[in-house]
Amino acid sequence: MRSPSTTVAGALSTKPRLASVADVLAKEERAGLRARDIYEQFQPRIDRIRADFIGFLLEQRAAGAKVAGYGAAAKGNTLLNYCGVKGRELIDFVADASPHKQGRFLPGSRIPVVAPDRVDEEKPDFIVIFPWNLFDEVTAQLVHARGWGARFVTAIPELRVR
Repeated sequence: MRSPSTTVAGALSTKPRLASVADVLAKEERAGLRARDIYEQFQPRIDRIRADFIGFLLEQRAAGAKVAGYGAAAKGNTLLNYCGVKGRELIDFVADASPHKQGRFLPGSRIPVVAPDRVDEEKPDFIVIFPWNLFDEVTAQLVHARGWGARFVTAIPELRVR
């Protein structure tokens, strides 16, 4: 079913709007995504995430701790590039189960992507879980790392070391 649509300025458009568009707009409204505040608060939130994450990485490097990543996910690349992380200065490597990613480098940061068994060989002190939405799944796969004292880190929605 189509109905007339309203443009951003409020004028009626001559193009009909699909019912699915109205559904999406309603979901956005319920989630608070149509309010200006959420967008004004976004930059300070991501600035805090960047400062906390870079601060953590610098602190661990200064302490001589070994930091590795897990999951060569696009969301992790976005975080690393936004934070300006380059090369192996702060993160030694990122392990990923996909053989298509192994032997390559993360775009922008140029951190090497390796097979997961490298985590067992290197025994990092901290493992940054880049696909933070899969934290439980990834830590279940790496639970044995707690045996050598490894701690798991996520940066989103805030820095957490567990």
